[in-house]
Amino acid sequence: MSKILVVGRGGREHALAWKLASSSKVQHVFVAPGNGGTALEKGVTNVEIEPMDFDGLTEFVRKEKIYLTVVGPEEPLVEGIVDFFSDQGLLCFGPSRDAARLEASKSFAKQFLKRHEIPTADFKVFETCEAAIEYVRKIEPPIVIKKDGLAAGKGVVIKESVKEAITAIEDLYRSPSEPVKRIVIEDFLEGEELSYIALVDGLKFRAFSTSQDYKRIYEGDRGPNTGGMGAYSPVSFVDELLEKKIVELIVKPTLKGMVEEGAAYRGFLYFGLMIDKKKNPHVVEYNCRFGDPETQPIMMRLESDLFGLLENTMEGRLDEMDLEFNPGTALTIVMASQGYPANYETGSIIKGTESVIDAKVFHSGTVLTGNRLLTSGGRVLGVTGLGTQFSDARTKAYDSIKKISFAGQQYRSDIGHMELKRIPK
Repeated sequence: MSKILVVGRGGREHALAWKLASSSKVQHVFVAPGNGGTALEKGVTNVEIEPMDFDGLTEFVRKEKIYLTVVGPEEPLVEGIVDFFSDQGLLCFGPSRDAARLEASKSFAKQFLKRHEIPTADFKVFETCEAAIEYVRKIEPPIVIKKDGLAAGKGVVIKESVKEAITAIEDLYRSPSEPVKRIVIEDFLEGEELSYIALVDGLKFRAFSTSQDYKRIYEGDRGPNTGGMGAYSPVSFVDELLEKKIVELIVKPTLKGMVEEGAAYRGFLYFGLMIDKKKNPHVVEYNCRFGDPETQPIMMRLESDLFGLLENTMEGRLDEMDLEFNPGTALTIVMASQGYPANYETGSIIKGTESVIDAKVFHSGTVLTGNRLLTSGGRVLGVTGLGTQFSDARTKAYDSIKKISFAGQQYRSDIGHMELKRIPK
């Protein structure tokens, strides 16, 4: 039996640790640094090491004889944690620093898509505030503006007027805390978003079940982008023909392009897609890791041994395994702190999680202090229901949320509203 280390502190890492701990091949799972939920999870132990402390992580791996390290968040991947581990002969699951550029730089990703003729919105890259403003004065809104670099899922703004776009551009370039050096402005794509996540090893891949997340903070998909306010899996409009288009037009050309450019990809690869009215897929973004909160409903439905899948991938035997899923639906609703995604307070006492029996509560921004569970982040909990039908999963999740409380809590009441419209009356 093997020991596993999961790096990260969010809901994604809680879900991955929970799933890995269920494997008969796993002795124990450690999470660095983890959260209040992983602290309470059976077969899981938190370790007080930060994700960017590569020396501390490798020292712990050697001391505890960890077989495999699984990296959740993007920052350590982009900064080369996999390369750092590999140079020391340690197994670390995720893409190399070069491969992680797909997420690290929006301009690199868009230029990569263009080089390999992968469908995406037309775009332009700007190095200066003045050039960007001059350009937006000549185009029609909606105007999509992307920060070039990591932004925790919040680096995109869509503005409905040229005036609003100019203000957003000025804010990005003149931010006192994090001024940007480069932005991408691209055409607005109409359609419905889809998360398509694959387990990748070079040209080999296995796709996880489809999912859809809800990025805007308010009901009706209004307000600023967040890291994600909810998600569900699977998505019913994805039929065999659409999935074939995704694979042939996007997934295979992406993997082939990375190999050709000397950065063969290994790890979880997230394709953020827009599906237009003719059911043609377009790439909105790449992420070099599992989506959050998509991880939560997907892990709830995954029946295959996640550890076995990762082990086979590391050994070059990914094509020997298939991914099997519960045929039902899983739906996650994120409970967030008041003020998120802007400024928010932490330290509020969370009550009622132990009374939830019809759903799984994955923790994102929590900390366990003594026997008290406190908020410690913007996104706090991901309450996840699993049911034979979409409506069953949704009801379980929303009914379970009513049992949980903390000061200033907020959540969307319409997660899955697009899927609800597709269900026959």
